Amino acid sequence: MTVHPIEAKSYRILERRVDLSHLPSLVRAVVARTIHASADLEFSESVVANEEELNAAVDALANGAPVVVDVEMVAAGITGIPTQCFLGEAGIDARPTRSAAAMHLAADAHPRGAFFVVGCAPTALDAVIDLAAQGAVDPALVVGMPVGFVGAAESKARLRASGLPAVSNIGEKGGSAVAAAVVNALARVAAARRSGNG
Repeated sequence: MTVHPIEAKSYRILERRVDLSHLPSLVRAVVARTIHASADLEFSESVVANEEELNAAVDALANGAPVVVDVEMVAAGITGIPTQCFLGEAGIDARPTRSAAAMHLAADAHPRGAFFVVGCAPTALDAVIDLAAQGAVDPALVVGMPVGFVGAAESKARLRASGLPAVSNIGEKGGSAVAAAVVNALARVAAARRSGNG
């Protein structure tokens, strides 16, 4: 895969600004990509991920795991792999929110082995956690990076306490770009594995 010169320069600047060498390779790739997408060095301290879970998630991606996103803005940021967003199928009066209802639809479509990627709505992340607790969904990975002052930090804390394979961050920061960045980092490794170079 050819790296654009701007991306390469961004990573060189990142390496001068923050030392990620102590992190395992996949965690380091996720954290670096998140910082690259946000220009926020605080993600070097706030991202929570497990190397073994990421390794299994990369294998799942390499084998074609579906990638479900909470909003189209997350989908727009993910490159090189197809995504699905069920928000448009959720009714405008859906409760508690359309984003949560969309995750119920996603769980019906992909009860086992999908990526669930949340970059906007804490209620979507709460729905995935609740569905997993009920046995209705068994994700390959949950990327929980919703942003905001209402419910975002709390839903991410619930995710970390749930025992689900996950990537999240501590605090209110997050958003579509950083959620997509996590997937892009893993998708790049998955592509290398498929080609026999990873």
